[in-house]
Amino acid sequence: MTNAHMLTHLAAQAEARGADLVTLRALVEESSDLGAARALARLGLADDHAAKDMAELRELLSAWRDAKRTARAALVGWLIRAGLALLLLGLAVKLGLAGMVLE
Repeated sequence: MTNAHMLTHLAAQAEARGADLVTLRALVEESSDLGAARALARLGLADDHAAKDMAELRELLSAWRDAKRTARAALVGWLIRAGLALLLLGLAVKLGLAGMVLE
């Protein structure tokens, strides 16, 4: 049973026992807000600088991803160049041009 199903079931059960559905919804909303505030406080994101910190973290993560992408592209480029150089060297040897290459 998921949390949403359990919450719906509990609300229906409380309503069947005479609790007001509006009151239950308000209680659930307040509980959710309190839980979210506690979670943010535990992560150190409950202060006024949290939005700026999150923006900086997103920017840092974006820069890290760009750096990884650039490094991967450079590595692939170097591997292709090395492979082509080896291919040309192999062709030169195969065509008897090794004397020109080795001199």
